[in-house]
Amino acid sequence: MFTSGVRYMLLATFFFSLMNVFVKMVPDIPAVEIVFFRSVVSLFLSFFFLRIQSVNIWGKNKKVLLLRGVCGAVALILYFTTLQLIPLASAVTIQFLSPIFSSILGIYIVKEKVKPWQWIFYLLAFSGVILVKGFDPRITPSLFAIGIVSAFFSGLAYNFIRKLKQTEHPLVIVFYFPLVTLPVTGLISAFDWYKPHGSEWFILLLVGVFTQVAQYFMTKAYQAEELSKIASLKYLGLIYALGFGYVFFEETFNLMTYLGMTVMIVGVVLNVWYKNNLANAEIKKAIP
Repeated sequence: MFTSGVRYMLLATFFFSLMNVFVKMVPDIPAVEIVFFRSVVSLFLSFFFLRIQSVNIWGKNKKVLLLRGVCGAVALILYFTTLQLIPLASAVTIQFLSPIFSSILGIYIVKEKVKPWQWIFYLLAFSGVILVKGFDPRITPSLFAIGIVSAFFSGLAYNFIRKLKQTEHPLVIVFYFPLVTLPVTGLISAFDWYKPHGSEWFILLLVGVFTQVAQYFMTKAYQAEELSKIASLKYLGLIYALGFGYVFFEETFNLMTYLGMTVMIVGVVLNVWYKNNLANAEIKKAIP
């Protein structure tokens, strides 16, 4: 039986995967501008639902909320850049380094512990990512570096979400993301503006809606469970990326790249299995 945190993350993964597809469908629009439009939609929806629920939109811990917004903005701009320039599954695979950064940073930011076996499983997953990079010539060193930096800032953002667990409503955390991102991306986009045409407007709207839904469920997931357990479930989005990449963009990979993706998934599955066993053991100990 899945916990609520696991269910939330599974939903978030699905909607993030749909977002990835639509970002890749508008390769002519700069990544910063896509983030700008996404922020417009997210700001409106967040404000609307916060008002309906009579929640204070400004929150309590404004410093951490702003830090979460800044880190999320940097991560998303860089991630959208990789989505547009390299195969969908490859971009998603590199981004999946973020749970490793989440766990490492979580030791210092939210004081969570990572068991020795988990480090082995993370190393296994990381080696899979390296295989994907090494055997996919479409990934240049610079784009790989952009993906790694994006994953690092995602790890920071997830820790700040966890830190806000006791003080903030999930929609407030989501609201601060476009609140920070909108003025920054708007200013940058003004110097390199691309006017969307026809269906591009509808695609940009869907990017905003799917991201908003995914962000909400992701925030709920990180507030419900430990980082080291929930963050790893994002790796399951690779299955969606492979399928969507093949169907919509005719993307295929060589055998070694598929092997790297398999190794990564094995590392993630082992980590989730290990964490579940630990949680079950603690529950049994607590029962007299």
